[in-house]
Amino acid sequence: MRAIHGGDIYSRKVELDFSANLNLLGIPEAVRKAAAEADFAHYPDVRCSALVQALSAYEGVPAENIVCGNGAADMIYRIVGALCPRRAILSAPTFSEYEKALLEHGCAVSYHILREEDGFALREDILPEISAGADMLFLCSPNNPVGNVIEPRLLERILGRCRECGTVAVVDECFLDFTENGFSAKNFLFPNVIVIKAFTKICAMAGLRLGYALFGDERCALSVRECGQPWSVSSPAQAAGVAAAKVLSETDYLAQTRALIAEGRSFLSGELSRLGFEVFPSDANFLLFKGAENLAEALLERGIAIRSCRDYRGLDERFFRIAVRTHEENERLTTALSDIQKNRP
Repeated sequence: MRAIHGGDIYSRKVELDFSANLNLLGIPEAVRKAAAEADFAHYPDVRCSALVQALSAYEGVPAENIVCGNGAADMIYRIVGALCPRRAILSAPTFSEYEKALLEHGCAVSYHILREEDGFALREDILPEISAGADMLFLCSPNNPVGNVIEPRLLERILGRCRECGTVAVVDECFLDFTENGFSAKNFLFPNVIVIKAFTKICAMAGLRLGYALFGDERCALSVRECGQPWSVSSPAQAAGVAAAKVLSETDYLAQTRALIAEGRSFLSGELSRLGFEVFPSDANFLLFKGAENLAEALLERGIAIRSCRDYRGLDERFFRIAVRTHEENERLTTALSDIQKNRP
């Protein structure tokens, strides 16, 4: 069965969506304006030239080591398709599209199971599992659906171990911009390291579909760039990306976002705990918690969508993920949860 994802407002009646982890500030006006004024009459630039230059300045990575795609998911599939790993390592739980992309390309996958008693945090016991027989390792920091970042020293050791073993390390950092102290793998951009990023979440532009990857090796970047369809990034998405890089570099949008997320995450965590739910530590703009099996259905009857995590390997129907929204929206969610808890038989 196809993995379930958040943000499905099309097949059900949703008034308030906590299932998609987008910036509560919404899309920056400069980004919206750039997309609206883009050239729709011609094919988009297949090289994403202006966008790549903007990303190079924003990320501090050479332009030839950057590849753009139709969202982070597109980058995942193109990386796997271009590099054709035979055996890969995944932690669990984590984002389901890594596994799907690998299996679709005939790759054997081994799983490093994260422990609930550790808050599903990545620990040093993953290091012995990285061996010369592993072609690829996917990491997610902050991890989806948990929200915890990989500790910098451990990340350095993992990437170093991958380098020793000839393992390509793919690090998904799509939610890193939401964190106060997130440490990027681009600080260890060895030839075997690939960092996936996107403006989808931080700039609330999921419908425009724009992701990109930073490569430690120019030849690897070229292989991935040449894999997949030629016009994967539309002209509006490219224009929006250029504007987004400028907004994130030159304004207080990130600082404002992080402050609001920290405040909202603390409120939600406290309220969920007060209601008797088990809440797991998060550094991102979402929370994982453990509750009753039919909680998502009960909330949907009230017009509120949350993300059931039953399709995540290592989790079951008792686990749920919620985005951090505005205070008014967060209060509406917790009020609904309180009502559901009170009326349980």
